[in-house]
Amino acid sequence: MRLINRRPGTALRAFLALLPFLAVFAIYAVASDIRLTANPADRLLPAPSTIVDTAARLFTESDRRSGRILLWHDTAISLQRLALGVGIAALGGLVFGLLIGLLPHVRAALGGFVAVVSMIPPLAILPILFIAFGLGELSKVMLIILGIMPFLIRDLSQRVAEIPTEQLVKAQTLGASSAVIALRVALPQIMPRLLQSVRLSLGPAWLFLIAAEAIASDLGLGYRIFLVRRYLAMDVILTYVLWITALAFLLDWALRRLSRRAFPWAETAQ
Repeated sequence: MRLINRRPGTALRAFLALLPFLAVFAIYAVASDIRLTANPADRLLPAPSTIVDTAARLFTESDRRSGRILLWHDTAISLQRLALGVGIAALGGLVFGLLIGLLPHVRAALGGFVAVVSMIPPLAILPILFIAFGLGELSKVMLIILGIMPFLIRDLSQRVAEIPTEQLVKAQTLGASSAVIALRVALPQIMPRLLQSVRLSLGPAWLFLIAAEAIASDLGLGYRIFLVRRYLAMDVILTYVLWITALAFLLDWALRRLSRRAFPWAETAQ
């Protein structure tokens, strides 16, 4: 049987899924042991047990000055910024994606503009955002919006353009207006695509959030990472990195579950 036709069983699939993680952990553990054997004071690659102890401390111990558990407080602040940025970008992407995909005049006016804006590196305009919107919350949220909304608009408008012309003609034959076609024909078909696009945008959104918090913030996960880097506290940095990774995975999993429950027909079609 050709390899292309072979399918792993449940147990083998689970093992293969875990294998890369186990390999990375083993490589890190060996490298850490080598460095700590040569220099017990080495801080570049802390032992896995040290990272576990640090994580337990960060998740449970309160800060002496504020009385808060900083990891949880930073998480709440960062997730609030992320939710605002991604939510507004998703809403804008949905509205403009529908308009550009359905209306030829809007497509002629905004299609090229959105394509050009999507090519601008968002981090390159971060200083402009700080000057225009200040160092508060607005500039951080705006970076996320400007970073992912052009992609969402282009992706959703392309999905709208892929709707079969026969559906649009039939709707018009039955007397549907442009607004009704947008809401009753196009919108249901692009909602699953919206969730998929948001899932793909979470990685860049986290990148923009961490960058903004690192440069101009006094709270947040990105701020904390760049704060402790001056002390070479790699155990704290790695704990925060692993925590951000876990949060990103949980958000992706939640959106995937939402898509399957809300639009099971889309999952079946795929």
